[in-house]
Formats: sequence, structure tokens, C-alpha cells
Amino acid sequence: MSHKKTNFMNKNIQKLARELRKNQTEAEKMLWAKLRNKQLDGYKFLRQHIIKYHTHNKRAFFFIADFYCAQKKLIIELDGSMHSLQQEYDKNRDLILKEKNFTILRFKNEELKDIESVLSKIKEKLSQIPSFYSLKRKTNNS
Repeated sequence: MSHKKTNFMNKNIQKLARELRKNQTEAEKMLWAKLRNKQLDGYKFLRQHIIKYHTHNKRAFFFIADFYCAQKKLIIELDGSMHSLQQEYDKNRDLILKEKNFTILRFKNEELKDIESVLSKIKEKLSQIPSFYSLKRKTNNS
């Protein structure tokens, strides 16, 4: 695959992520209002973040996470009604991401009606995960 074609694909992926950020669901808007600007215990979250999980013959395979905290490699997914139709896809996606040492938290959109409970579950999960960067440093310095 040529460099130009790879750049084109990357730009399309970036464009898709940008469109998803522009067209958030109500549930995504609600959670983003609580996660943005390091509001949740100082952790930085990104929304509609591209996660490349595999490359084959210069072709990138990726997922777009609803919300992502790089420091903890935590992915938060909000599942609306369409996710009931793609349960097998979500299950396979979660397996691939877990193999890459990501942690995935899933919430149904309805759960965000109790936003404080959702935030509490996210904080609890964050406290259970070692910091990815400190683990990386220890491994590199060992």
C-alpha cells in the first residue's frame, strides 16, 4: 500500500472521529461535561479517540473509543439502542482491546440518568488500574 493511500486512510479515520465528536449523543454530551478538562480526579480524557490495534500489510485496523484515558489505558463506552444489535461485535472488540492491555467500562445510556453513580464507578475503576506510564517507565528502566 502506498504512503499516499495510507495517509488518505488516516485522514478518513480522523475525519470520522471528528464527525463523531461533532455529533455526540445526549448521553455522550452528559458524560463529556463531567470528564472534560481533567474534572474527574485530574485524569485527562479524550472523546471519540482513535485506537489502532493492528497493522497488516501497511493497513491499520482501529476502533474509535467513546472516551479514553491514556494514563490508565481506560476506555469508556456508552451503549445506546444500536448496541443491542451488535453485541457480538462489541464482545469481540472488547477481547481484542483487553489483549492489548486496555480496560473497558461499558454503560448503557439509561445509566447516565444517575450520573453520580456512573462517575463513582469510573473513579473506582481508575483507582484499581495501575498507571500505564509508570508501568512503562519501570519496565524500560529495569
